[in-house]
Amino acid sequence: MSLYERLGGVYAIAAVVDDFIDRIMSDPRLNANPKVDEAHHKVSKAGFKYLVTEQVCQATGGPQRYTGRSMYDSHAHLNITEPEWQAFLVDLQQTFNKFGVPKPEQAELFAIVASTKKDIVTAK
Repeated sequence: MSLYERLGGVYAIAAVVDDFIDRIMSDPRLNANPKVDEAHHKVSKAGFKYLVTEQVCQATGGPQRYTGRSMYDSHAHLNITEPEWQAFLVDLQQTFNKFGVPKPEQAELFAIVASTKKDIVTAK
């Protein structure tokens, strides 16, 4: 059974993404970076949630196909730092805990997220 199926499919993934995007877009640790804050207030929250849902569904074996920009193209100009990345991961953990995502699935999801780090954390 795919990770997508174990997570409950698109509706369950969309609910988790909805909470997570609300969490990161209002996180003062992330919005302390003026470029991130600007990006968070420039994009449509609904559209952002849609694209992240597509991306998670595709990455976990679902039938959806991600139609957004690459992680590098979306993040390189934001000068995201390691502490900001760590805050993002804490937010993700809090969302997983809220929804009771089982530990094995969390580990697989964190591995997927970790695979994007090199394209997101670009500031030294």
